[in-house]
Amino acid sequence: MAGPVPFKPPAGRSGTAIPTVLADDEALALDELAFLLREFPDIEIVGTARNGIEAVQCIEECEPDLVFLDVQMPGLDGLGVIHKLKADKAPMPAFVLCTAYEQYALEAFRLEALDYLLKPVDRDRLAQTVERVKRSLLEPEQAAPTMTVNAGAAAGPVARAKLLVKTNGRNLIVDASDLIYATIEDGLITVVTTAVEGQTNYKTIEELQSSLDPATFWRAHRGYVVNINHIREVIPWFKSSYQLRMDDKKGTEIPVSRVQTKRLRELFKL
Repeated sequence: MAGPVPFKPPAGRSGTAIPTVLADDEALALDELAFLLREFPDIEIVGTARNGIEAVQCIEECEPDLVFLDVQMPGLDGLGVIHKLKADKAPMPAFVLCTAYEQYALEAFRLEALDYLLKPVDRDRLAQTVERVKRSLLEPEQAAPTMTVNAGAAAGPVARAKLLVKTNGRNLIVDASDLIYATIEDGLITVVTTAVEGQTNYKTIEELQSSLDPATFWRAHRGYVVNINHIREVIPWFKSSYQLRMDDKKGTEIPVSRVQTKRLRELFKL
């Protein structure tokens, strides 16, 4: 078995391009997708894999923010790759599932895949997918706080001062400023505050983030929103990446996605 293949990106890519892994057992389909994606400067291919086991290895080694994942592959299918990464507690990238069959769509969206592409991949349909990816992964960076005192004074939706947290059969009202971080898994948003941990009624992490003060709450990773006032430590991690240690009782460590690393350096002058 040859193993996952590092991918040399074309020259001239933007420093904010989204690091991406492609996984497909069909060589022609893999090459075609890589060819099509070269038209999109916001996508940087950092590795490829030709089966599910290679895909897990490549994702854990390359730490991409996005994976185009074939559903039917030998060794481990695409859905199995996602389940294996969750079992390994690896930082989860965004996934776009690619397949010739429609019957996997429901499971794909249950696993919070950003999109579901049918083969053969159409260039115009791929462009729609890339736009969706950019909205999910790049726009939070553009909306991230600047750490200035008056950053929240700009016009826009009024940030909520209170949040409802459901825990142990109770509906508790907490100050939004007490929120340490929020995360999403299997469609369920968990919030950790200075006093309690529980769930919210928000359907997406984007919806929750939009209700919070942008001067205080930052989308450090696709699956996390953090309160910058509750970051205890910035931990250097592999390949020039970082993790954040929060000041909750567990000292939770939260990954910073590559596209957010530049923002982290700006926030704390790293």
